[in-house]
Amino acid sequence: MAMGATVRAAAADAVVTFLWVLCASALGASTAAVTSYLGVQEGAGHYALLVTTSLLSVLLFTFDLLCGALGGASFNPTDFAASYAAGLDSPSLFSVALRFPAQTAGAVGGALAISELMPAQYKHTLAGPSLKVDPHTGALAEGVLTFVITLTVLWVIVKGPRNVILKTLLLSTSIVSVILAGAEYTGPSMNPANAFGWAYVNNWHNTWEQLYVYWICPFIGAMLAGWIFRVVFLPPAPKPKTKKA
Repeated sequence: MAMGATVRAAAADAVVTFLWVLCASALGASTAAVTSYLGVQEGAGHYALLVTTSLLSVLLFTFDLLCGALGGASFNPTDFAASYAAGLDSPSLFSVALRFPAQTAGAVGGALAISELMPAQYKHTLAGPSLKVDPHTGALAEGVLTFVITLTVLWVIVKGPRNVILKTLLLSTSIVSVILAGAEYTGPSMNPANAFGWAYVNNWHNTWEQLYVYWICPFIGAMLAGWIFRVVFLPPAPKPKTKKA
């Protein structure tokens, strides 16, 4: 990828990540507002989950279009690792070195922006990813959750149904399920840039725990998922035919 194209891709990543963190972080408040408007009682958690999944589906569909319009922009650094391990993409070192910081900066901007813009009555929904167990347990949880969701996303996108709406529903349901599974461990994030953005807001971005739990282990999980997807679900490349003498 030429330098100019790489710079444009990094700028697109920064914008998309900013918007993703801004919008995704508002899902809790949006769910509360919708359920309140519909008169849903506070104890009816299954209705709230349905609303959250529906809102996330709309968000994923919108961002899929946006990322495509921006030439394949991404808001999650582990996407590169998973795609590379799966053999679907081979980004240059220069591209990765430029796009990772761009995504991280976009996430910081999105977290700061939503913290300022969120109405006071919904401020409590902006907790962000947080470590609720010891670092080793949290690291294991974040790595496993990232592995599960990455493998699921790869399968849905590459091998799943062709219908865009069905794809989006499968993705949103999977994401909500994994978030619920990891709620008592790490938040969870499964997106190092998003985790760093909220860690910056909460002033623990420069700690070993943040790097260990929300960067190192998610990358390991994503790369392992990509490698397993490549071995199990993708056919081996055909061997070149040798000419007979």
